[in-house]
Amino acid sequence: MPAKPFDDFRSLLAALPPADDAAGARVRALFAKADKPNESLGRVEDIAAWIAAWSGRAPPAINRPLVAIFAGNHGAVRHGISPRRVAATADEVELCAAGGAAINQVCIANDLGLKVFDLALDIPTGDVTEEAALDERGCAATMAFGMEAVAGGADLLCLGDLGVGNSTIAAALCAALFGGQGTDWVGPGSGADAATMARKAEVVDRALAFHGSGLGDPLEALRRVGGREFAAICGAILAARMEKIPVLLDGFVATAAAAVLHAASPGTLDHCLLAGLSPEPGHAKAAERLGLRPLLDFGISHGEGVGAALAAGIVKAAALTSSGMAMAVRL
Repeated sequence: MPAKPFDDFRSLLAALPPADDAAGARVRALFAKADKPNESLGRVEDIAAWIAAWSGRAPPAINRPLVAIFAGNHGAVRHGISPRRVAATADEVELCAAGGAAINQVCIANDLGLKVFDLALDIPTGDVTEEAALDERGCAATMAFGMEAVAGGADLLCLGDLGVGNSTIAAALCAALFGGQGTDWVGPGSGADAATMARKAEVVDRALAFHGSGLGDPLEALRRVGGREFAAICGAILAARMEKIPVLLDGFVATAAAAVLHAASPGTLDHCLLAGLSPEPGHAKAAERLGLRPLLDFGISHGEGVGAALAAGIVKAAALTSSGMAMAVRL
């Protein structure tokens, strides 16, 4: 029987490497010996142990943190689901390249690498209300492209997105994976008014009705009602798992993409932490369903991976704390 485009990814999902629990335990032992009250650093100790377990290094060290932003456009934007023009996605990519975006400043402050990936912005995905966003081959190819985000090396991966209208697509994907209708998952996105919110919910409902039973398989849901940035983020998460790279997820879009992998194989996100919660009501719901507790709650809806880049500073500090504290002299 001929191989299908998703077969390689299904094989990866069935053979994910586990955490190095011994490395995590060694970090906890270091904290227990440090000159401080036991467990007094709270979640900082948990984060350091998590880094060690998923990098396989104890004490952990983060020397090559990377922010990867995936940018995509969507055919469903023609239904008026965003107050912004489609060309704004390309404008934001250019702003990042010029160093003038918010993410550039946070990366400088926290000493993070930055890559921005233009995912065929001049060719929007299919309109999910009447066709699949991507065919299987195109979706698989975009997932494979996303895996290349870590090809140059990284020891912490922060995942973000750019894309006009993609909060509606995230809502459709969450509705397909978790159930519910458009009004359960859509939010204001980039400043949507009441009429735009109604159109967003209608697009989600029309997409669910059109694709119907085809949404039962998570990877099929990804290609039918997702988009290129969602597929690329899925690929990047998988590549990071295979390469022992801990991941920070930023925003509703990255969380919705991660939900695809969780639905396909429940342990797939164990090497991921949620950087923060956006104001999108669907984001909090999705995070709760996935059991992801945010590191930050700054109300950031900007995208660009800003929340993950901010949280990376905390993760870097946790790693350094586990190795740099003086040991107590116990009498």
